[in-house]
Amino acid sequence: MTTLAKTPDELEIVTRYRDHPPVDLDALARDLGLSVIYSDDLGANVAGMLDRQADPEGGAGYTIYVNADDPHRRRRFTLAHELGHYLLHRDLMDSELVDDKMYRSPLGAWYERQANRFAADLLLPAHLVRSEYRAGNRTVGELAGIFDVSDQAIRIRLEELGLSG
Repeated sequence: MTTLAKTPDELEIVTRYRDHPPVDLDALARDLGLSVIYSDDLGANVAGMLDRQADPEGGAGYTIYVNADDPHRRRRFTLAHELGHYLLHRDLMDSELVDDKMYRSPLGAWYERQANRFAADLLLPAHLVRSEYRAGNRTVGELAGIFDVSDQAIRIRLEELGLSG
């Protein structure tokens, strides 16, 4: 699994939310001290953005913006992706990091793949996917509903875990 967090406190918070599906991303972000705004002002080509605001006392606060015009499950992936950037890459950014619809940003492809992997691991924890898969003869659609992800995302995860076929 992708490294979950930079501090023990963050790791504990993220781990706590990976206990049962679907992962409550908004509550996770709140517990990490992040604001999440679903905005219809991001533009058609922007999926999400991580924004760092300078604090007068020298710290920084972060806000995640998610394109409110996207379908629900895409918004969930975008939020998980931006959480990945926050936890893994916040020390690499100045003021904001904008991801387009293809999840490309100025950080580059390697960092975007890390954020995508983090999002997949967060939304579809291996132990939960295995458990739900083995719990019965569930269809891809039923599993996607349990985890609140797209059918394509659950198919890819099942394949990664050697559970498809």
